[in-house]
Amino acid sequence: MHRSRAAILLCCSSVTSGARPRASFVRSSLPTSLRAMSTNSDAAAPYKRAKLSGLPASAKTIGTHSGTFQADEALGVWLLRQLSVYRRSPVVRSRDPAVLGTCDIVIDVGGVYDHATLKYDHHQRGYDERFAPKLKEGREVGRCTKLSASGLVYRHYGKEVISEHYPALTESASDLDWVYAKMYDSFMEAIDAIDTGVEPLPAAKDGEEEVQLQYKDSTGLSARVGRTNPRWNEVDDATGASPNPDARFEIASDMCGQDFLQVLTKLVEGDLPARSIVASAVKDRYACDPSGEIIKLPSGGLPWKNQVYDLERELKLEVPIKYVLYTDQAGMWRIQCVSVEGKAFENRLGLPSAWRGVRDQDLEKVAGIAGCTFCHASGFIGGNKSYEGALEMARVALKGRKD
Repeated sequence: MHRSRAAILLCCSSVTSGARPRASFVRSSLPTSLRAMSTNSDAAAPYKRAKLSGLPASAKTIGTHSGTFQADEALGVWLLRQLSVYRRSPVVRSRDPAVLGTCDIVIDVGGVYDHATLKYDHHQRGYDERFAPKLKEGREVGRCTKLSASGLVYRHYGKEVISEHYPALTESASDLDWVYAKMYDSFMEAIDAIDTGVEPLPAAKDGEEEVQLQYKDSTGLSARVGRTNPRWNEVDDATGASPNPDARFEIASDMCGQDFLQVLTKLVEGDLPARSIVASAVKDRYACDPSGEIIKLPSGGLPWKNQVYDLERELKLEVPIKYVLYTDQAGMWRIQCVSVEGKAFENRLGLPSAWRGVRDQDLEKVAGIAGCTFCHASGFIGGNKSYEGALEMARVALKGRKD
């Protein structure tokens, strides 16, 4: 039995309505290639997020399925609500085709994917829509997952969603394209994969032993959204009735949006400005050391790891970078190993085993380098009082590999 349409209209109440103010944003007037090279105080974040609160709500309705909800449609609804045409639109949750037929746009239900008629489901037979291939080791690699409903929404409206929050990105097609691709890689792809049932580890090949996960992570967005559904035996203390699943859906949708914005803000205001700084360091690598395997950054704290991988591919580096030198907040010079891409704890070339876990004067004696302060027990990072000392640590580590 389906409730009346009026009873299943949901409205996002987290943003108050009112007259349409001008969306405010701040952007440096410097060109893209130069903005990120400015000081931390004036251009560390050349793009600033617009304030969307107070923009008028839309009367158009968004349809999705009723019952247990997942991160997929909760995120898809949030994404649509960022667009002016669906701003804070009410949501109809139903599986009745007649009810869904009254909606302006429908996601994750109905068995149809048709952008022309604003229907975005992914459960139908023969469906095989995927995001654009990604580059790996200089070649295009197909995606491991089909697009879920939110993935389809992101494919068609993702750049517009990003531009709603960062209007100035529309002035740079390359920056917008970069953020759009990175948001899929770092956020959307996992939502698609979990919703469409893709295992995080590839299947074992013939003759190989299947790799088993050593622990299960239940802290991710999809798991948190799942826990937002009312439990089978949950009772509201105030009413004595089961919690309203539609109200819980709104909580889940907002949760998805907060996570999306956290990743987006980091990419646009952190990673994007750092990109040209890392690019300059990579291009000047031979000035740092003739090996071309060491780069120097002007300061610590900026995100460089993924930038290095991307730039190595873009510049077609034949010799991968092994060490990055930078200063920490206290002014100490650090030498950090570049990890193997896709691996959290495996380094391309770790610091010498004899240094690991040794500090200060003892490390100076072992390494034969003045100013050494520490070497982590795992060998992924070390420190020195001076740039020259940190550079020498990197050179000795490289020489040890080659001897």
